[in-house]
Amino acid sequence: MSEKPDKSSGMPDLGAMTSEFLQLLEKNQQAFAKLIATPPQAIGKMLDPFNVLGSFKESAKGLASDPARLMKANLDLWQQHMQLWQSAAAKVLGDKTGVTTTADKGDKRFKSGEWDENPIFDFIKQSYLITSRWLMDTMSNIEGMSEADAKKVQFHTKQLADAMSPSNFLLTNPDVIKATIDSGGQNLVRGMQNLARDIKAGDGKLKIAMTDENAFELGVNVATTPGKIVYQNDILQLIQYEPTTEEVYRRPLVIFPPWINKYYILDLQPENSFVRWAVGHGYTVFVVSWVNPDQKLSGKTMEDYLNEGVLETLDAVEAATGESEVNLIGYCIGGTLTGAALAYMAAKKDERVKATTFFAAQMDFSEAGDLKVFIDEKQLDSLEEQMAETGYLEGSAMSTAFNLLRSNDLIWSSYVNNYLLGKDPMKFDLLYWNADATRMPRALHMFYLRECYLKNNLAKPGGISLNDTPIDLGKVTMPIYLQSAREDHIAPYPSVFKAKNLFSGPVRFMLAGSGHIAGVINPPCANKYNYWMNEEQPDDLDAWLAGAESRPGSWWDDWNTWLAPLSGEMVAARKPGDGELDIIEDAPGSYAKIKS
Repeated sequence: MSEKPDKSSGMPDLGAMTSEFLQLLEKNQQAFAKLIATPPQAIGKMLDPFNVLGSFKESAKGLASDPARLMKANLDLWQQHMQLWQSAAAKVLGDKTGVTTTADKGDKRFKSGEWDENPIFDFIKQSYLITSRWLMDTMSNIEGMSEADAKKVQFHTKQLADAMSPSNFLLTNPDVIKATIDSGGQNLVRGMQNLARDIKAGDGKLKIAMTDENAFELGVNVATTPGKIVYQNDILQLIQYEPTTEEVYRRPLVIFPPWINKYYILDLQPENSFVRWAVGHGYTVFVVSWVNPDQKLSGKTMEDYLNEGVLETLDAVEAATGESEVNLIGYCIGGTLTGAALAYMAAKKDERVKATTFFAAQMDFSEAGDLKVFIDEKQLDSLEEQMAETGYLEGSAMSTAFNLLRSNDLIWSSYVNNYLLGKDPMKFDLLYWNADATRMPRALHMFYLRECYLKNNLAKPGGISLNDTPIDLGKVTMPIYLQSAREDHIAPYPSVFKAKNLFSGPVRFMLAGSGHIAGVINPPCANKYNYWMNEEQPDDLDAWLAGAESRPGSWWDDWNTWLAPLSGEMVAARKPGDGELDIIEDAPGSYAKIKS
């Protein structure tokens, strides 16, 4: 590397920067070649992978059919920009009373003081906000479109608006300009190094690093709650955790996490581990650690995950503890499986499960939110074709879809941090877990997407059958605790609430603050967020919200107050290996360590 220029000039040494960029390009030409060398036969599939062209054609027809409305929209945009010009000119002359367009609360893109204090960047910011909001408003109010097309257009228009934010570009981001001047352009050199690193990590595709993956190791500084693997089969390992109390509730607590990510979201670090907290409150905790499937498991179906996943786990827990009665927790897609399993067990008169908690889990997918824009027949056919060769869907594909739901926070912030500011990714346990995605077997994944998301058959009595048994959630009569989160983009709370009227037993619905992860992983010691509870528990969502009371802090204590009386009397603590099952290995186990 060349020597840094004299910063007293206030400008980077462009010659030195050019030389360093050329060296980086030469050094990393193989990685960059992979990024741009797209096979011609793949180009057609890449042009419209989300099947949005048809929807945008419909939007174009809708706009063209009402030229007066379009002219009015354009006039409104022109007037807003004229007002901005007048306000900007007045500010230069010292008059700061003009109308100001401000970013939405929680929008972190423009948090730097320069965006407000520097008149040039203030103008750039406001111009972008006016135009992007106008674009979203225009594309969200087109008459004559189907609901599916309208949502798809709105979602992808927002992706375009987010991508064009001035915060994402070197010459229009004041923080990047300052970093470039202060470092003599070294931030951009490091950014190029980071870009090459991420292309290499993605094997020719850009895989934006959101966290320092070398900062964490399973069993060392994440997933550290002491436990043992006491059972395993093709699709799971079962962890039984060591007790920390002399007595425990008689009924074990069995947790089925989502198989899209690793189980240890529930056991990140000691201070935010739900597992450690539950063990400390007298529960004998078992957690399923799903395998990261390969091609050999491509034929695994929903029935296999019912039989080998849920039913074999319950048998194993009984062998480990001698207890046939248990309580369950199902998280996200693991909760959907749990709900189907409960209905299957009800049909078979299997009464081993006495109470169940659902974390951010959907049973009725009619209001499943923005994820539905990725699911229609054409996209599912394309996805099935994509999985035909390998037999599974790479975990990164689902991670990308989830990240797009919050693209500013999960994609563009990392883009700016890594490539424009040239910083190293932060060390954050949650983002480390988020990047540790798992593959999904073709048969299971297609069943889930088609039967649940596309056709919403799980919510219909007899809509699906497992082991030749019609599934009816209405046959489930046990007590249910239904957790949801106010800002959940993956399992929106109106969608989660619908399960309240599908089960026949008493359901305690709760609305937490924050989103899909932080709404669940919110230990009482953190004293963060809040939650809402309506003790009347009406069956109408609007009525529930109208009568809900905001309560400070974590909902975990409320859940414990609900579950403890349903967990049986206290008995002597049970340790892994005390029962009929031998210890296989220490937690977190080998399945959790399989990388995609």
